[in-house]
Amino acid sequence: MKNSIIDYCIKKHGATKEYPFGDDPMVIKIAGKMFALIFEDEGDHFHLNLKCDPVIAANLREQLEAVRPGFHMNKKHWNTVMIDGSLSESEVYDMIDHSYDLVVNNLPKRLKESIAEMNPKD
Repeated sequence: MKNSIIDYCIKKHGATKEYPFGDDPMVIKIAGKMFALIFEDEGDHFHLNLKCDPVIAANLREQLEAVRPGFHMNKKHWNTVMIDGSLSESEVYDMIDHSYDLVVNNLPKRLKESIAEMNPKD
């Protein structure tokens, strides 16, 4: 599931993969703004930090054991999602989409327009 999640993130319009903090975490950005951080864990599991609307973040944390306040992030606006098999791929993709959309929607209009015109990555 890890490779498919990474691929899903980097195929977003304008997304780039960087390592600004060393080998871990992998940071996925849009227009220089983070929308996903992927942390290596021991064994088969890993976790990712995703930006989230504060009300939705609180609801997800209440409903899903695998969703917690953002690790090393502003806990009001970020969630840490444990990828341990308890969530479906589509649930994780929905959270990634939400994070990406939040970041893109806060970009200046000209940047949003240029991102929208980009061809999706294969």
